[in-house]
Amino acid sequence: MFGRGDLRIDPAAVTAGALMALEPQVARQMRDVPSLAERPGTTATPKRGQGHEIREIRPFTEGDDPRHLDAAATARTGSLQIRSFHEDRERTLMLIADFRRPMLWGTRGRLRSVAAAEALVLAGWAAVLDGGAVGVVALTDAGPEMQAPRPRHRGMAEVAGAIARAHERAVAHRGEVRPLAPDLLRAARQVPRGAGIVLATGLDHEGEGLDAALAALRARGPLRLILVEDAFELTPPKGALPYLGPDGPAYGSFAGLPDMRDDRAERLTQPGQRVQRLYASGAVR
Repeated sequence: MFGRGDLRIDPAAVTAGALMALEPQVARQMRDVPSLAERPGTTATPKRGQGHEIREIRPFTEGDDPRHLDAAATARTGSLQIRSFHEDRERTLMLIADFRRPMLWGTRGRLRSVAAAEALVLAGWAAVLDGGAVGVVALTDAGPEMQAPRPRHRGMAEVAGAIARAHERAVAHRGEVRPLAPDLLRAARQVPRGAGIVLATGLDHEGEGLDAALAALRARGPLRLILVEDAFELTPPKGALPYLGPDGPAYGSFAGLPDMRDDRAERLTQPGQRVQRLYASGAVR
Protein backbone atom coordinates (compact mmCIF):
# COMPACT_ATOMS: atom_id res chain seq x y z
CA MET A 1 0.00 0.00 0.00
CA PHE A 2 2.01 2.89 -1.32
CA GLY A 3 1.00 6.19 -2.77
CA ARG A 4 1.39 9.87 -2.48
CA GLY A 5 -0.51 11.49 0.32
CA ASP A 6 -1.38 15.17 0.45
CA LEU A 7 0.14 16.68 -2.71
CA ARG A 8 1.18 19.74 -0.70
CA ILE A 9 3.71 17.66 1.26
CA ASP A 10 7.14 19.27 1.13
CA PRO A 11 9.32 16.88 -0.92
CA ALA A 12 12.29 17.66 1.33
CA ALA A 13 10.63 17.72 4.77
CA VAL A 14 8.48 15.57 7.03
CA THR A 15 5.79 17.03 9.30
CA ALA A 16 3.50 15.29 11.76
CA GLY A 17 0.47 17.02 10.25
CA ALA A 18 1.19 15.72 6.76
CA LEU A 19 1.69 12.19 8.10
CA MET A 20 -1.53 12.29 10.11
CA ALA A 21 -3.34 13.50 6.98
CA LEU A 22 -2.62 10.15 5.31
CA GLU A 23 -5.29 8.40 7.40
CA PRO A 24 -8.23 8.95 4.99
CA GLN A 25 -6.21 7.49 2.11
CA VAL A 26 -5.60 4.29 4.06
CA ALA A 27 -9.18 4.13 5.34
CA ARG A 28 -10.52 4.31 1.77
CA GLN A 29 -8.20 1.56 0.60
CA MET A 30 -9.19 -0.66 3.53
CA ARG A 31 -12.89 -0.16 2.78
CA ASP A 32 -12.33 -1.12 -0.85
CA VAL A 33 -10.58 -4.41 0.02
CA PRO A 34 -12.86 -7.07 1.58
CA SER A 35 -11.32 -8.81 4.56
CA LEU A 36 -10.57 -12.46 3.87
CA ALA A 37 -11.63 -13.28 7.41
CA GLU A 38 -15.12 -11.90 6.74
CA ARG A 39 -15.77 -13.79 3.52
CA PRO A 40 -18.17 -16.74 3.70
CA GLY A 41 -16.50 -20.10 3.21
CA THR A 42 -16.70 -23.77 3.96
CA THR A 43 -14.52 -23.71 7.06
CA ALA A 44 -15.58 -21.89 10.20
CA THR A 45 -12.78 -20.17 12.08
CA PRO A 46 -13.03 -18.39 15.42
CA LYS A 47 -12.64 -14.63 15.43
CA ARG A 48 -9.79 -13.12 17.30
CA GLY A 49 -11.13 -12.30 20.75
CA GLN A 50 -10.37 -10.35 23.88
CA GLY A 51 -7.43 -11.50 25.92
CA HIS A 52 -6.94 -11.23 29.67
CA GLU A 53 -4.30 -8.48 29.82
CA ILE A 54 -5.70 -4.96 30.19
CA ARG A 55 -4.38 -2.62 27.49
CA GLU A 56 -5.99 0.60 28.76
CA ILE A 57 -8.93 2.08 30.66
CA ARG A 58 -10.81 4.73 28.69
CA PRO A 59 -14.18 6.54 28.62
CA PHE A 60 -17.15 4.43 27.52
CA THR A 61 -18.40 5.18 24.00
CA GLU A 62 -21.42 3.99 22.08
CA GLY A 63 -20.89 0.46 20.79
CA ASP A 64 -18.61 -0.66 23.63
CA ASP A 65 -19.48 -3.87 25.46
CA PRO A 66 -20.95 -2.84 28.86
CA ARG A 67 -19.67 -6.10 30.34
CA HIS A 68 -16.20 -4.55 30.30
CA LEU A 69 -17.09 -1.52 32.42
CA ASP A 70 -14.52 -0.90 35.15
CA ALA A 71 -16.41 -0.20 38.38
CA ALA A 72 -13.46 1.29 40.26
CA ALA A 73 -12.48 3.68 37.47
CA THR A 74 -16.11 4.67 36.94
CA ALA A 75 -16.53 5.48 40.65
CA ARG A 76 -13.25 7.37 40.74
CA THR A 77 -13.97 9.57 37.71
CA GLY A 78 -17.74 9.91 37.96
CA SER A 79 -18.20 8.81 34.33
CA LEU A 80 -18.44 5.40 32.68
CA GLN A 81 -15.01 3.87 32.08
CA ILE A 82 -14.32 0.70 30.13
CA ARG A 83 -11.43 -1.75 30.14
CA SER A 84 -9.75 -2.44 26.80
CA PHE A 85 -7.88 -5.73 26.55
CA HIS A 86 -5.01 -6.97 24.46
CA GLU A 87 -6.32 -9.41 21.89
CA ASP A 88 -5.50 -13.09 22.08
CA ARG A 89 -2.83 -12.44 19.47
CA GLU A 90 -1.29 -9.02 19.81
CA ARG A 91 -1.30 -7.02 16.59
CA THR A 92 1.75 -4.83 17.06
CA LEU A 93 3.68 -3.22 14.23
CA MET A 94 7.14 -1.70 14.61
CA LEU A 95 8.27 0.77 11.98
CA ILE A 96 12.00 1.29 11.38
CA ALA A 97 12.91 4.46 9.49
CA ASP A 98 16.39 4.97 8.04
CA PHE A 99 17.04 8.71 8.19
CA ARG A 100 20.83 8.58 8.00
CA ARG A 101 22.55 10.99 5.61
CA PRO A 102 22.58 8.58 2.62
CA MET A 103 18.76 8.71 2.66
CA LEU A 104 18.62 12.52 2.59
CA TRP A 105 18.75 13.04 -1.16
CA GLY A 106 16.64 12.76 -4.28
CA THR A 107 16.73 13.74 -7.96
CA ARG A 108 13.02 13.51 -8.77
CA GLY A 109 9.95 13.86 -6.56
CA ARG A 110 10.79 13.45 -2.88
CA LEU A 111 13.92 12.81 -0.91
CA ARG A 112 14.33 9.10 -0.28
CA SER A 113 13.91 9.76 3.45
CA VAL A 114 10.57 11.52 2.87
CA ALA A 115 9.35 8.63 0.72
CA ALA A 116 10.40 6.23 3.48
CA ALA A 117 8.53 8.20 6.14
CA GLU A 118 5.33 8.31 4.12
CA ALA A 119 5.46 4.59 3.25
CA LEU A 120 5.98 3.66 6.89
CA VAL A 121 3.14 5.84 8.11
CA LEU A 122 0.79 4.32 5.52
CA ALA A 123 1.63 0.92 7.00
CA GLY A 124 1.17 2.30 10.49
CA TRP A 125 -2.26 3.71 9.73
CA ALA A 126 -3.36 0.37 8.27
CA ALA A 127 -2.34 -1.37 11.50
CA VAL A 128 -4.01 1.19 13.79
CA LEU A 129 -7.26 1.22 11.80
CA ASP A 130 -7.28 -2.57 12.08
CA GLY A 131 -7.08 -2.33 15.87
CA GLY A 132 -3.34 -2.75 16.32
CA ALA A 133 -0.59 -0.84 18.10
CA VAL A 134 2.26 0.93 16.31
CA GLY A 135 5.72 2.04 17.40
CA VAL A 136 8.78 3.35 15.59
CA VAL A 137 12.57 3.31 15.72
CA ALA A 138 14.19 6.10 13.69
CA LEU A 139 17.82 5.61 12.71
CA THR A 140 19.77 8.85 12.39
CA ASP A 141 23.46 9.70 12.39
CA ALA A 142 22.96 11.05 15.91
CA GLY A 143 21.79 7.59 17.03
CA PRO A 144 18.52 5.62 17.08
CA GLU A 145 15.37 7.16 18.55
CA MET A 146 12.39 5.07 19.70
CA GLN A 147 8.68 5.50 20.31
CA ALA A 148 7.11 2.46 22.04
CA PRO A 149 4.02 0.86 20.44
CA ARG A 150 0.69 2.46 21.32
CA PRO A 151 -2.82 1.77 20.01
CA ARG A 152 -5.47 4.03 18.48
CA HIS A 153 -5.13 7.50 16.97
CA ARG A 154 -3.20 8.79 19.94
CA GLY A 155 -0.54 6.17 19.34
CA MET A 156 -0.34 7.09 15.67
CA ALA A 157 0.00 10.77 16.59
CA GLU A 158 2.97 9.90 18.81
CA VAL A 159 4.55 7.89 15.99
CA ALA A 160 4.02 10.68 13.44
CA GLY A 161 5.51 13.23 15.83
CA ALA A 162 8.52 11.01 16.55
CA ILE A 163 9.16 10.48 12.83
CA ALA A 164 8.91 14.20 12.05
CA ARG A 165 11.24 15.18 14.90
CA ALA A 166 13.78 12.51 13.97
CA HIS A 167 13.80 13.60 10.33
CA GLU A 168 14.29 17.24 11.30
CA ARG A 169 17.22 16.30 13.55
CA ALA A 170 18.67 14.08 10.82
CA VAL A 171 18.67 16.95 8.32
CA ALA A 172 20.34 19.28 10.82
CA HIS A 173 23.01 16.77 11.94
CA ARG A 174 26.55 17.29 10.65
CA GLY A 175 28.39 14.31 12.13
CA GLU A 176 29.76 11.20 10.45
CA VAL A 177 27.48 8.62 8.84
CA ARG A 178 26.70 5.72 11.15
CA PRO A 179 26.79 2.20 9.63
CA LEU A 180 23.36 0.64 9.25
CA ALA A 181 23.84 -2.92 10.54
CA PRO A 182 24.82 -2.16 14.17
CA ASP A 183 21.85 0.17 14.59
CA LEU A 184 19.50 -2.43 13.11
CA LEU A 185 20.72 -4.85 15.77
CA ARG A 186 19.93 -2.24 18.42
CA ALA A 187 16.52 -1.69 16.88
CA ALA A 188 15.78 -5.43 16.92
CA ARG A 189 16.10 -5.44 20.70
CA GLN A 190 13.30 -2.84 20.89
CA VAL A 191 10.84 -4.93 18.86
CA PRO A 192 8.29 -6.92 20.92
CA ARG A 193 8.37 -10.62 20.10
CA GLY A 194 5.74 -11.56 17.54
CA ALA A 195 5.35 -8.02 16.23
CA GLY A 196 5.31 -7.26 12.54
CA ILE A 197 8.23 -5.13 11.34
CA VAL A 198 8.43 -2.70 8.43
CA LEU A 199 11.90 -1.34 7.61
CA ALA A 200 12.29 1.45 5.02
CA THR A 201 15.87 2.00 3.88
CA GLY A 202 18.17 2.31 0.90
CA LEU A 203 20.68 -0.10 2.50
CA ASP A 204 23.49 2.40 1.98
CA HIS A 205 26.64 2.34 4.10
CA GLU A 206 25.64 -1.03 5.55
CA GLY A 207 28.66 -1.70 7.71
CA GLU A 208 29.53 -5.23 8.76
CA GLY A 209 26.90 -7.77 9.75
CA LEU A 210 23.86 -6.73 7.71
CA ASP A 211 22.68 -10.32 7.20
CA ALA A 212 22.93 -10.97 10.94
CA ALA A 213 21.03 -7.77 11.71
CA LEU A 214 18.20 -8.69 9.34
CA ALA A 215 18.12 -12.18 10.86
CA ALA A 216 17.79 -10.63 14.31
CA LEU A 217 14.78 -8.65 13.10
CA ARG A 218 13.19 -11.76 11.55
CA ALA A 219 13.67 -13.58 14.83
CA ARG A 220 11.37 -11.00 16.42
CA GLY A 221 8.62 -11.19 13.80
CA PRO A 222 7.82 -11.12 10.08
CA LEU A 223 9.85 -8.46 8.29
CA ARG A 224 8.75 -6.30 5.37
CA LEU A 225 11.76 -4.59 3.81
CA ILE A 226 10.94 -1.49 1.76
CA LEU A 227 13.88 -0.60 -0.48
CA VAL A 228 13.58 3.08 -1.33
CA GLU A 229 15.16 3.84 -4.71
CA ASP A 230 15.67 7.15 -6.48
CA ALA A 231 15.16 7.62 -10.22
CA PHE A 232 18.95 7.98 -10.60
CA GLU A 233 19.43 4.43 -9.29
CA LEU A 234 16.93 2.95 -11.74
CA THR A 235 17.65 4.99 -14.90
CA PRO A 236 21.10 6.56 -14.46
CA PRO A 237 22.55 8.82 -17.18
CA LYS A 238 24.96 7.22 -19.62
CA GLY A 239 28.65 7.97 -19.50
CA ALA A 240 31.03 8.88 -16.71
CA LEU A 241 29.84 11.41 -14.18
CA PRO A 242 31.67 13.43 -11.52
CA TYR A 243 31.00 12.53 -7.91
CA LEU A 244 32.49 13.15 -4.49
CA GLY A 245 33.93 9.94 -3.04
CA PRO A 246 35.63 9.21 0.27
CA ASP A 247 38.97 10.18 -1.29
CA GLY A 248 37.70 13.36 -2.95
CA PRO A 249 36.31 14.24 -6.40
CA ALA A 250 36.23 11.42 -8.96
CA TYR A 251 34.55 10.23 -12.17
CA GLY A 252 32.64 7.00 -12.66
CA SER A 253 29.90 5.23 -14.59
CA PHE A 254 26.64 4.30 -12.88
CA ALA A 255 25.19 2.28 -15.76
CA GLY A 256 25.31 -0.93 -13.72
CA LEU A 257 23.13 0.38 -10.89
CA PRO A 258 19.76 -0.95 -12.18
CA ASP A 259 21.05 -4.53 -12.46
CA MET A 260 22.67 -4.24 -9.03
CA ARG A 261 19.36 -3.08 -7.53
CA ASP A 262 17.49 -5.97 -9.20
CA ASP A 263 20.02 -8.51 -7.92
CA ARG A 264 19.89 -7.05 -4.42
CA ALA A 265 16.11 -7.27 -4.20
CA GLU A 266 16.16 -10.88 -5.41
CA ARG A 267 18.89 -11.85 -2.94
CA LEU A 268 17.11 -10.30 0.02
CA THR A 269 13.80 -12.05 -0.63
CA GLN A 270 13.51 -15.08 1.65
CA PRO A 271 11.10 -16.76 4.08
CA GLY A 272 10.02 -14.33 6.79
CA GLN A 273 11.41 -11.37 4.85
CA ARG A 274 9.27 -9.76 2.15
CA VAL A 275 10.94 -7.20 -0.10
CA GLN A 276 9.18 -4.29 -1.79
CA ARG A 277 10.82 -1.66 -3.96
CA LEU A 278 9.58 1.90 -3.68
CA TYR A 279 10.39 4.63 -6.17
CA ALA A 280 11.01 7.83 -4.26
CA SER A 281 8.65 9.47 -6.77
CA GLY A 282 5.86 7.29 -5.38
CA ALA A 283 5.49 4.09 -7.42
CA VAL A 284 6.03 0.60 -6.07
CA ARG A 285 7.48 -2.47 -7.78
